[in-house]
Amino acid sequence: MGRNALITGATRGIGLEVARQLARAGFGLYLTGRDERRLAGVREELRAAGQARDLRDPTAVVELYGAAREALGRVDVLVNNAGFNKAKDPLSRVTAGDLDDSYAVNVRAPILLAREALREMGGRRSGHIVNVLSSIVHTRMENYSVYTTMKCALHGFTGCLIKEARQVGVKVTGVYPGGVDTEFRAQSRPDYLRAESAARMIVDCILAPEDVVVHELTYRPMVESNF
Repeated sequence: MGRNALITGATRGIGLEVARQLARAGFGLYLTGRDERRLAGVREELRAAGQARDLRDPTAVVELYGAAREALGRVDVLVNNAGFNKAKDPLSRVTAGDLDDSYAVNVRAPILLAREALREMGGRRSGHIVNVLSSIVHTRMENYSVYTTMKCALHGFTGCLIKEARQVGVKVTGVYPGGVDTEFRAQSRPDYLRAESAARMIVDCILAPEDVVVHELTYRPMVESNF
C-alpha cells in the first residue's frame, strides 16, 4: 500500500517542490494553498487531490484534514509547510491584525492539523508529522520580531509534540531551513538554497528507514553566516 501526504503551502516554493518529489516517490497527495488558480495547475501537474483554504480560519483548517483523509483514505504524512510573513517591519509598524494573521497561519493552523493527524495516526501507531520552521529560531534579527516569535512558538510546540507522538508510534520532524531563494522572499537571492534542495532535505527525512526518526534538522546555504 502506497503512502499518502497532506501538504500545506503546496503551490510554490518549498511546498511545491516537496509535493513534486513525493509524487515521484509514489505518494498520493492532498495539496492546499490560498491561490486557487495556482493550486489547480499544481493539482493537474501532479494528478493530486486538494482544495484552496485560508488557514487563518480554524474551522477551515480542521475541515481540511477531514477532506484529505476522506480523499486519500488515510494520511500517512502531514507536512505543515505554509507560512506567513507580511514584511520585514520594525516593531513600531506592527499592528494587532499583523499579530493575529501571523499567529493563525504560523502557529494555530499547524497545531490544529497536528492534533487531527495525531488522532488518526496514533490510533494505528504509524505516521509522520513534519513541521517546516526556519533557522531564524536559532538567531535574532531586527525587523523580524513577529515572524521569529511565531516560529519560536511552533518550535516549542514541536519539541513537545515529539515527546507526545513518540508514545503512540508517530514520528515528528522539525525542519529549520536557512535562506531559500523563493517567492516568499521580496528580492531574488540566487546564492541561497534552491527550493528543490530545501525540499530534498525534507523528503529525505520522510523517506528515512522505518527505524529512524529525524527530530530536528537545520540546514543553510554556504553563504549564510548569521548563526
